[in-house]
Amino acid sequence: MINQSKFDFRNEAKYAYKTPPGLNEKVIREISEAKNEPKWMLEHRLQAFKIFENYHEPHFGVDIRKLDLSKIVAYMKPDAKKSNSWEDVPEEIKDTFEKLGIPEAERKALAGVGAQYDSEVVYQHIQKELNDLGIVFLDMETAVKEYPDLVKEYFMKLVPSHNHRYAALHGALWSGGSFLYVPKGVKVPLPLQAYFRMNNPGMSQLEHTLIIADEGSEVEFIEGCSAPFYNVTNLHAGMVEIYVKKGAKMKYSTIQNWSKNTYNLNTKRAIVDEDGSMEWVSGSLGSFKTMLYPMTILRGKGAKNSSVTLTYAGPNQHLDTGSKVFHLAPYTSSIVNARSISIGGGWAFYRGWVKIGENAKGAKSSVECNALMLDNKSKSDTVPLIEVFTDDADVGHEAKIGRISEEQIYYLMSRGLSEIDAKNMIVRGFIEPLVKELPLEYALELNKLINLEVESSIG
Repeated sequence: MINQSKFDFRNEAKYAYKTPPGLNEKVIREISEAKNEPKWMLEHRLQAFKIFENYHEPHFGVDIRKLDLSKIVAYMKPDAKKSNSWEDVPEEIKDTFEKLGIPEAERKALAGVGAQYDSEVVYQHIQKELNDLGIVFLDMETAVKEYPDLVKEYFMKLVPSHNHRYAALHGALWSGGSFLYVPKGVKVPLPLQAYFRMNNPGMSQLEHTLIIADEGSEVEFIEGCSAPFYNVTNLHAGMVEIYVKKGAKMKYSTIQNWSKNTYNLNTKRAIVDEDGSMEWVSGSLGSFKTMLYPMTILRGKGAKNSSVTLTYAGPNQHLDTGSKVFHLAPYTSSIVNARSISIGGGWAFYRGWVKIGENAKGAKSSVECNALMLDNKSKSDTVPLIEVFTDDADVGHEAKIGRISEEQIYYLMSRGLSEIDAKNMIVRGFIEPLVKELPLEYALELNKLINLEVESSIG
């Protein structure tokens, strides 16, 4: 049996400040004051809050009627200064990230790491040689103060507050996250990583990640998320905005393992210029309910997008995930490979949207959706929307939904495998397209998590 304690543990941490449960203008002003923000950011928050107050709940996806924001703590600031030295991080927080393997991963395979604990980034570091190349890798609060013009130009321009209710909530309450700028022509040799840990019950985490890959640059960014289980509701409503300039290449990989008491209402969006390339690799395992649809806007001629996603829904989980790709320019191309697994009564729902605009002559898009149900109690749905507004396009779609057959299990068990091992073998083969896109240590971790989920669901 795999030890879930790597993720489902709780450390007692000291807090310098936290807001009372609920959401109002006073809370927003307190957050801004605690961060010592410039006036323009406070004005942005207050405007977003006005939009939030007058916006309706989503009319699709998961049921969030039981999400009571009046009981959610919007902001918890750990009693720790931001540091670029691991030794300066408080012991109780350091212990949390040591158990999660963050420093070890940094030493072995990463060019830089940002680590967020509840509402604030407590550790941010980038290798000196990359810093010398002009790469900027900071927590978002520091970027707001040190690069205000750059942040103003891009912050919540791809996903404005009026986009949907939880974008407005994010605009009002955002805290933490990473800012990454890669200069023209710079190719980052190793991945950068951000890790987000929600350690306390009844809180929200709304980190903002802003990435600008300038012309001809190349970079890979890895995001990891986890939280211990509590019997009260937690909320994650982060946001990722990515700008891929002409000829740049960007790969964004995520393994989300939120606890089963978390509502995960995340928003991710990228815009790609001429001959640029955007690649999403995403694994969603945790959370009580999830709504997540990474979106790519291909606005430059020859821009490309690839999206490989895995959704795993176990007992009492409803994960509504998918991808969106808008082709707005000629000779753009996209590949979507979406896979889902449901077990123990879980519900995995794929919701996709590919739009080929009238100016996207010669565009190509391929969408493949595969759903695997491991028992008769679970559910799986695929709802792909494909809109084509030009005669000069090549678009394909394929969908498969099925259960593991008793014959497959019997055959493997007749060869000496237990039922659990047999199902794990089938599942590992099913998720292989995603696993091969991850760095080795993350691929191994994902396989362990899947094995654990299958074992706990079978009993």
